[in-house]
Amino acid sequence: MPVCDETVDRLLLQVSKPARYIGQEWNSISKDWDTLSATLALAYPDLYELGMSNLGLAILYDIVNRHPQYCAERVYAPWPDMEANLRAHHVPLYSLETRHALSEFSVVGFTLQSELTYTNVLNMLDLGGVPVLAAQRGDEAPVVIAGGTCTYNPEPMTPFVDAFAIGEGEEAILDILGVVAEARAAKATRDDLRRALAAIAGVYVPAMYRPRHGASGVYAGVAPLEGAPSTITKRIVRQLPPAPTRPVVPHLQATHDRATIEIQRGCSRGCRFCQAGIVYRPIRERPAAEIVQAIDELVGNTGYDEIGLLSLSSSDHTDIEAIVQQALDRHSHDGVGVSLPSLRIDSFSVELARMISSRRKTGFTFAPEAGSQRLRDVINKGVTEQDLLQTAQAAFAHGWNRIKLYFMIGLPTETDQDVLEIARLAHELARMGREMRGRRVEISISVATFVPKPHTPFQWEPLITRSDATRRQRLLREALRGRAFKLSYSDWDSTWLEALLARGNRCLGDVIYSVWQRGARFDAWSEYLDVPLWQQALAEAGFDTENELHAPRTRETPLSWQHIDTGVAISFLWAERECALRGDLSPDCREHCHHCGILATFAAERSTVEAGAWGCP
Repeated sequence: MPVCDETVDRLLLQVSKPARYIGQEWNSISKDWDTLSATLALAYPDLYELGMSNLGLAILYDIVNRHPQYCAERVYAPWPDMEANLRAHHVPLYSLETRHALSEFSVVGFTLQSELTYTNVLNMLDLGGVPVLAAQRGDEAPVVIAGGTCTYNPEPMTPFVDAFAIGEGEEAILDILGVVAEARAAKATRDDLRRALAAIAGVYVPAMYRPRHGASGVYAGVAPLEGAPSTITKRIVRQLPPAPTRPVVPHLQATHDRATIEIQRGCSRGCRFCQAGIVYRPIRERPAAEIVQAIDELVGNTGYDEIGLLSLSSSDHTDIEAIVQQALDRHSHDGVGVSLPSLRIDSFSVELARMISSRRKTGFTFAPEAGSQRLRDVINKGVTEQDLLQTAQAAFAHGWNRIKLYFMIGLPTETDQDVLEIARLAHELARMGREMRGRRVEISISVATFVPKPHTPFQWEPLITRSDATRRQRLLREALRGRAFKLSYSDWDSTWLEALLARGNRCLGDVIYSVWQRGARFDAWSEYLDVPLWQQALAEAGFDTENELHAPRTRETPLSWQHIDTGVAISFLWAERECALRGDLSPDCREHCHHCGILATFAAERSTVEAGAWGCP
């Protein structure tokens, strides 16, 4: 039964931002549970304001609710004040649409976009009345599934998740709900349900696998039990489904306060540090006419005055200029603007930015990633210093007074001199801006610490040491003094924990469980991240963090994620790593096919789809 409205109303009087927990937003969907064969709680393990900005969940919400026999409802991590009230009053964590407890759903599905949300997953399950450990769930308990980019190394979360949906979820989610509905109707056992889920393409059921260890006790991956595949290949949709054009409009201002449409999936640039560039292959463009029509519908259905055209590289869409121009022409009368969150470094991107910024110039943002040309070649950024300077020059010429640059430290082969090149480049841009604008300009420099992620050419590389990261941050602080510069950089503790969870194996599950039991919550928030708590749990588990994070790995080193197949061959990743160490560039995939394996993996699709539709020659 749903949680009593009067009980919820009393709780909401005692918490900050009660609008996070009210529901009944514009375009939200509520269905009669008595008419349904399966129910899904779409769970985002962070705050409402962040979760409401997640396009992936909005897509699944739309797809599932279009099915007459299923429903999808939303739930977000409660802030500590709401958690305290839920526990004090013995009220379970509930969905926003119908206020059913998580324990009443057929499936609870988490999206894992950040490793630093893992303890929130456990906390939400516990608050919702669902056993935290998968082994303790009976036949009637909800099936807990997870998707998202973090699931490309699912092992640290395997004690808590019944099934991982690897890859794109638009079709997989309906397959999973169908299997669960049939199992519920047949009163199948949990073991039978696990076997049925494991038979779905792209679904990884951890209980169907056992860890393997080498002669010295070193973790050596997982071995499938009878009936389970040895590798799990990601799901992919051949053609992007219709964009959701009636998204739920939040009560509070979301982190990204705009309507969004995915104009393209995948990226052809081949940056060697970028996990998304690998796992979202191949490229699929949404047709321009479909995008323009979706923009019209989004404006009419939401009332937003900004539409975000989302992609890993929005300006790479074949028809991007026409799309932007048509959107502006059709909606300039009602004050609707267009944003492009990801632009490449060239004068064409400046022209696009000029088109969409006619009302007000804020800042122009681009990402060189590395300060020196040598290091940009190592990561295959494909951008020269001349490109950077010409782009900045065009931005200043069109009236921008602020430029924001994104860089990383800790990239493979990096030296202190590479880092100092960041400062030199910033000074050069500041000088150029003063000369062109006749005034002081602002150069913002945001510097993240690089975390080598699974399924990339740098997955074998170690994490930079804390001492090196601290020294290089200090070098930048000293070199970027002055009012023209605004420097920010990532916190080491968050980097350390992210790297540990991103690259760890199944043994980390005990550590995650232990720190959650001791109070870990909202690890992505600096005011709540308790590093000594994690260090204590790791020490008690005998976990060798130094070896896990900083020891070199060879081509033969077992990787915790090697049973997960992105469709990109490991031989290609290793070859790209060797190119990186030589400083060799690899051309854009749209210009030259590198035979990475993605088309071979989906040969059946290629037989019915022209290769060009996949972004390959």
